[in-house]
Amino acid sequence: MKKLISLTLLSGAFIFTSCVSKKKYAELESQYNDTRSELVKTKVEKEEIEEKYARIEERVADYNSKIQSLRDTNDERLQQYENVVISNKDKEKMKAALAKVDQNELAQAKTLEDTMNLIISHNLKKNLDNTLIAEGEEDDIQIDIDETVVMITVSDKLLFKSGSARVNPKADNLLQRLANVINSEPAMEVMVEGHTDSQTVKPGSYIKDNWELSVDRSTAVIRELQDGYGVNPEKLIAAGRSSYHPLTENDSKEGRATNRRTRIVILPNLDKFLALLSAN
Repeated sequence: MKKLISLTLLSGAFIFTSCVSKKKYAELESQYNDTRSELVKTKVEKEEIEEKYARIEERVADYNSKIQSLRDTNDERLQQYENVVISNKDKEKMKAALAKVDQNELAQAKTLEDTMNLIISHNLKKNLDNTLIAEGEEDDIQIDIDETVVMITVSDKLLFKSGSARVNPKADNLLQRLANVINSEPAMEVMVEGHTDSQTVKPGSYIKDNWELSVDRSTAVIRELQDGYGVNPEKLIAAGRSSYHPLTENDSKEGRATNRRTRIVILPNLDKFLALLSAN
């Protein structure tokens, strides 16, 4: 009987223990499944956060790019003065250039164009030294500077034969020196003016009249400067003035000789000057 009771108690204990283990297992399995679900959920959330972070980084990079662009734009911010658009950088370069200009002349400048012309004129004058006029040419070449416009007047006898529009070979050295001066300053244009005396063209001549002669001579000089000495044709302007802008009376041989001339007018070019500033 005692054995039976003991066996019964053992069996009950085993069954109880089995029941507890299954319950514990089920509980652990549930916890495992919950943990696994949480892990999956966390992983998904992590990927979403990483994706959001990447988008934020992209936006930050875009904002930084825009900020830098705004800084650059501010640096290059355009301001308009007297219908001329100038950037802040160009203004700084102009200040540096103006520091080299004669301050008395600068005080006379009333407009922005006057100021820029002074800079160009200063650069040009540096190259207008005595080497432009060779020995023996003192009476044939005259240089005048009217404010910021440089005028180089060359007598006809140095450039052309009487009644001809063909450039005399003895003018080669002069044209080379002129080309060197013109090429020394990119921010300018050069107008070549042909002038004649008042005498009419001889009957039967291939030249129709003084208008045609003055234009042909101007064009002949320009072709020589372009083709023979490498002057940029975009800088050149041909003009014929005939006999209507004399320097003196045409009633003497000397007066007519004075009036027969070619004038090279060097004109500062504001647009080109600004372009050069921006390019530096």
